[in-house]
Amino acid sequence: MKIESVPEQKTTIQVIERMVALLDALAKYPDPVSLKELSKVSGLHPSTAHRILNDMVVTRFVDRVEPGTYRLGMRLLELGNVVKSRLSVREAALDFMRALHKKTQQTINLSVRQGDEIVYIDRAFSERSGMQVVRAIGGRGPLHLTSTGKLFLSVDEPKAIRAYATRTGLAGHNKNSITDLGKLERELGLVKSRGYSRDNEELELGVRCMAAGIYDDSGKLIAGLSISAPADRLQDDWLDDLVLTARQISVTLGYMPVE
Repeated sequence: MKIESVPEQKTTIQVIERMVALLDALAKYPDPVSLKELSKVSGLHPSTAHRILNDMVVTRFVDRVEPGTYRLGMRLLELGNVVKSRLSVREAALDFMRALHKKTQQTINLSVRQGDEIVYIDRAFSERSGMQVVRAIGGRGPLHLTSTGKLFLSVDEPKAIRAYATRTGLAGHNKNSITDLGKLERELGLVKSRGYSRDNEELELGVRCMAAGIYDDSGKLIAGLSISAPADRLQDDWLDDLVLTARQISVTLGYMPVE
């Protein structure tokens, strides 16, 4: 029985590999592609490619635009949306957050924007990292006083930033808080140009943070990943690891970085 099943299994895997080869070939072209070109790119004989494409047309993985030309089908978009709906930024980030915490031994925060505040939705920390820098999950902070909040403000239009300043009054928590609109706008310009942001004891004296953005498959900023530490412990050497980790989470969510 086992000997007889091997050829069938091999044939099935071979068909799947050929289907994937054709899908990959179709994905290279923005416009409908001819059978001849698909055969060339995929390395399949035209008759083999034609047979498999016909089967994928029936299942809507491929659309036949006109006789002899094909493009990716809407079924792929439907399935992609199902996968996207099941992806959670918290689930995607957790293992990466733990790895970054292990490397830095400092608190790693995952935050999202809600209105004029950020909300901490997950964290990776240890008791010895300093409880004073650990934000409770569900805790909130003003956008202009937090590293992740500045990330979100930096992608807003100038008009929206001014409206935020008017609504909130740019209230401060201590002597380091940014409470002047001009200073905030200059700070946000730096955030945009650098690709990361900082909180220099602006929310809480003795605590500094740095944050990098997490993006979804459409390139939209959906969350911020930050390292919080006592002011004298935060190291600039962690910046590269932070930015890389945020990018890895983004890629997991379908983001495609522009090199």
